[in-house]
Amino acid sequence: MGAQPTPERLSLLLGLALLMLATLPRYLVGGHENRFNLILVALVVVCLVGGLQWRLLAAEQRARLPRLLGRLGLCLVAGLAGMGAWHALFTDFIGWELLVAHGATLGLLMHALGLWMKPLSSG
Repeated sequence: MGAQPTPERLSLLLGLALLMLATLPRYLVGGHENRFNLILVALVVVCLVGGLQWRLLAAEQRARLPRLLGRLGLCLVAGLAGMGAWHALFTDFIGWELLVAHGATLGLLMHALGLWMKPLSSG
């Protein structure tokens, strides 16, 4: 419990919040109100934890966030493009709601793996 917040963790939390937002239309269209409400509750908790971690970051750590968030944005766009290409080649039309949810999931996964691989390649 004594782990210090890092900008990388905060970027992952923001990515998780964006992923949760991206899944909301999927549950609305599918008529899954209970899951929709659970995602909203979890989204509030993730945002609260992100806000607390933001407050605990030092100024020099906050300065690293814009670069990480830009990288997260690129990963989310690449994930959406990758899932769009995948579904265009291998599946029938699935609807924009599912495409956005799958793209955000792939983008966040790419961002997390990129953060994980960076320390391995520099060490």
